Amino acid sequence: DLMGDFQQLRQKMMLEYRETIDRRYYAITGKQAEEEIIDHMIETGESETFLQNAIKEQGRGQIIETIQEIQERHNTVKEIEKSLLELHQIFLDMSVLVEAQGEQLDNIEAAMQGASSFVQRGTQQLQQAKKLQKNSRKCMCIGILIVLIVIIIILVPILVKVIK
Repeated sequence: DLMGDFQQLRQKMMLEYRETIDRRYYAITGKQAEEEIIDHMIETGESETFLQNAIKEQGRGQIIETIQEIQERHNTVKEIEKSLLELHQIFLDMSVLVEAQGEQLDNIEAAMQGASSFVQRGTQQLQQAKKLQKNSRKCMCIGILIVLIVIIIILVPILVKVIK
């Protein structure tokens, strides 16, 4: 959207510059300039040469003021165009940075999802370990009881014989 605004502003400035050259041409020659003449004057910078020739033919007075005004506007338009191009480059650089940050955010998000998955698996494994620990305690208690019963079964007849 900003790039579109930039292009519109640039086109508007160029149109105003063309109109200025057209007005100055008309003021000097009394004729309306053709588009090709205006294009040629803009591209080559001959608007100044044209005005200087007109000064030679018609005298200085108002034409010198016109030349200075055109030159000032031309310089201003060139400076603004340069500034707009720099601004355009800044926006391009910013878009590259934003895109790079977007990739980093995507990487962070993927890492967070991976960490979440690890935490869930860890929680499940801890629950399984807790169950196994409870089961192993039961088995150990049952085993100890069986060993005690076996010992009692073996010792009771021996003790009964010893006592008699």
